[in-house]
Amino acid sequence: MWEYTDTVTEHFQNPRNVGEIPDAQGTGDVGSLACGDALKLTLKIENDCIVDAKFKTFGCASAIASSSALTEMVKGMKVEDAEKITNEDIADFLGGLPKEKMHCSVMGREALEAAIADYRGLVLPSAEGEIVCECFGVTDIEVSRAVKESNLRSVEEITNFTKAGGGCGKCEDKLRALLLETVSEDLKTVPVIKKAKKMTALQKIKQIEEVLDREIRPELKKDGGDIELIDVDGDFVTVSLRGSCTSCTNSETTLKEYVEKKLRELVLDSLIVEEDK
Repeated sequence: MWEYTDTVTEHFQNPRNVGEIPDAQGTGDVGSLACGDALKLTLKIENDCIVDAKFKTFGCASAIASSSALTEMVKGMKVEDAEKITNEDIADFLGGLPKEKMHCSVMGREALEAAIADYRGLVLPSAEGEIVCECFGVTDIEVSRAVKESNLRSVEEITNFTKAGGGCGKCEDKLRALLLETVSEDLKTVPVIKKAKKMTALQKIKQIEEVLDREIRPELKKDGGDIELIDVDGDFVTVSLRGSCTSCTNSETTLKEYVEKKLRELVLDSLIVEEDK
């Protein structure tokens, strides 16, 4: 049983703006009945202002509530303001959504973008992406965007936000590679292409701590520095440099060229080390 806010329940039980606008200036069709979720959003636009919005959706309570909320949010908005709405904005409007249902707010944002693109006679980049999840028709562009915008750090989170990987599971390796590639671009590191060996979260944390104690910490202490493990989330290891390392101009090099390489060598070759900010 999902934990829904009162606002989600209200929009599910009494959805606003259900239907379809005849001769709509903008129409956004996203999802698929075969995949389990589908949304059609139609907009009436006058002088670049959204004067009406209606939806038809096939999906769960979160999908209906997200669609209803979206139509309420955009009515009266200028198109240029509406296109700035994110899936997080939709979720916040509803007082939050279960993490497993965040893809419903993403579907709402995608429908809005598609409707605005239709109004402007444009083709969205995601329509040109490569399908990585056959079960739900999710493209590599959609996955990379979700990782960047929502700071995703695991395949499970990707599934929560995009549904990719939530079917047969055959795309898990592709999703993990996309995750590492996308985050590595921001960190200016080389993407890891080796397949990670299977390891439980507890085993991973234990081995990381052992390598820090046995290999890394003694070397840093020689120069008056130290290191502390803050968190391990999937393949992402968050650490905090201590002592002289905190003021060292080469701290980023220490993290990437020494700490990360050592952990990849002795623990798991897909690990990415980040500094706690």
